Amino acid sequence: MSRFRMLLFAVVGILMSSMSVFAQAAAEVGDNANSVSKYRALAAGVGFAIAVFGGALGQSRIGAAACEGAARNPGAAGRIQTMMILGLALIESLVLFALLVVFAVVKPS
Repeated sequence: MSRFRMLLFAVVGILMSSMSVFAQAAAEVGDNANSVSKYRALAAGVGFAIAVFGGALGQSRIGAAACEGAARNPGAAGRIQTMMILGLALIESLVLFALLVVFAVVKPS
């Protein structure tokens, strides 16, 4: 229970310290739009790199687990391979979805 209380107080402290951000006056629209447009492509590229890294890590773990499972039980290799291919397709679809989000964010204005 002590860890939960510590985590709760840390989250409450962080949320209370961020309230001052919302209390500040709004900046001019022109400056903010210019600032956002500068870093939009950079942020999208970093986000996509993280998505690709996570997808590659997931695919490598699925491949390793499938090879280990087939080595332990050769009779179930066909079912393991089917489930592996399904998992790989779902992970790849998530990475492609992240790519579509990047294209939607970086569209020319």
